[in-house]
Amino acid sequence: MKKIAFYEPWFFLLFGIFHLHRIWGIIDRESYADFWIGILESRNAFYYVLMIVLAMFCLLGIISFFKNIHHNYWWRWIYVAGGSYLLFDLFAICARLKFWNELLLWMYDTTSPYWNTIWLMFILLGGFVFCLGIKLLIDYQSKK
Repeated sequence: MKKIAFYEPWFFLLFGIFHLHRIWGIIDRESYADFWIGILESRNAFYYVLMIVLAMFCLLGIISFFKNIHHNYWWRWIYVAGGSYLLFDLFAICARLKFWNELLLWMYDTTSPYWNTIWLMFILLGGFVFCLGIKLLIDYQSKK
């Protein structure tokens, strides 16, 4: 039987908010880029807490997908696709893979003509995921 776990709406709401924070990058390129490049380079406590929390959410989502393999909702595929991508992203950042670091520096290049396109795509993704989280929360509450 298909069932929404209590944490699933929160998974999408939190990832939605995480992606929506990139509105800051559209409003103020310099401070946004400085903040995230500073986090990547400093590797302070915030960096490690963020990495661990994101990795745990991804693993939880992927486990949820496989736990419900025979009765999944369509949106659980997001766990596999998005979670796998993000786990690779976190690994590449932690391992300081050269090509990934160059990609990140390109993404945070405030003079890039692609700046708005890159960050607007993340914002749209965040809006979609956030709305999905709201829908799942309503569905979860109505089926209690």
